[in-house]
Amino acid sequence: MKQKRRESILWIEGAGFGSMLVLIWAMELLHVPQQLFSESTGVNLIRLGLRSFVIILVWTTVHLATRRLLKRLHHLEEYLRICAWCQKIGHDGEWMTMQQYMGSNFATKLTHGVCPECSREMLKSTKTPKATSV
Repeated sequence: MKQKRRESILWIEGAGFGSMLVLIWAMELLHVPQQLFSESTGVNLIRLGLRSFVIILVWTTVHLATRRLLKRLHHLEEYLRICAWCQKIGHDGEWMTMQQYMGSNFATKLTHGVCPECSREMLKSTKTPKATSV
């Protein structure tokens, strides 16, 4: 989903710069500068080429920068903020327990259990050492 959004942003950006290219070509071919500024008739290919080159150069720069920023943003969105003290999760400006987060952001039912490592630790701590006689 985020990949599609990122690509659509780049397509919209490309459409905008492409529209500018079409516009400058149309203006030159329809002789708009000659009509507005009383320039000599004919298509000025040097002006058209330079304008096209500048637009393509800016387009390339903006496109590469936008791709880099969107990639970085996507990378940062993958992280979950977890409080170092209470282990609550920060999401959308709100801090919630793991259970609240999982219940609100995923259609997941939660249950509790004990992992094997914690189970071993609990068994070690519940075994009482034998009393030694003096």
